[in-house]
Amino acid sequence: MGKKRLMLLTIFICFLVLVTGCVPGDGTNSSSHPAGFFWGIWHGWLAPLSLIIGLFKQSIRIYEAHNSGWWYDAGFYIAVISGFGGISLSRRRKQHTKEH
Repeated sequence: MGKKRLMLLTIFICFLVLVTGCVPGDGTNSSSHPAGFFWGIWHGWLAPLSLIIGLFKQSIRIYEAHNSGWWYDAGFYIAVISGFGGISLSRRRKQHTKEH
């Protein structure tokens, strides 16, 4: 394994460790301090990772139970839709340029 790959792998693992500290259900939010709009965006981006972690740790969920309501929902769905939609648009653009 080359130095560049080893460095990228190390950075990726460090990033995953840092990000997992902010998944829904980690105890950061409570009913007296609910998650808001920006936490909804963050949790939406982390939804795929939260799903995988949730398979091994039951306290971790995709969606924060202690949230502010509509604003959290809006942030969560904006992040989920933009993340998956962005992947789709990227693939479509690459295929379109290969055809021409």
